[in-house]
Amino acid sequence: MEEKNAATAITDREFVMLVQAAKQQQPEAMLRIIALFQEDIEKISRKIRIPKEDAVSHLITGLLEYVQAEKP
Repeated sequence: MEEKNAATAITDREFVMLVQAAKQQQPEAMLRIIALFQEDIEKISRKIRIPKEDAVSHLITGLLEYVQAEKP
């Protein structure tokens, strides 16, 4: 389990750079952010009382909308 977490861990600086790239609509950055949160998305989707595929889709959409939202 530790190896899996170590492989997906990134520094704060790398994450900030990914968010900045995602705000510029760069698909690779968006996919990387989704990959970083995929395990959490899967866990949360099991708790939502709609089909799993729909739950995953809603969670990913919400995550990307949040990342791309302009913050002061």
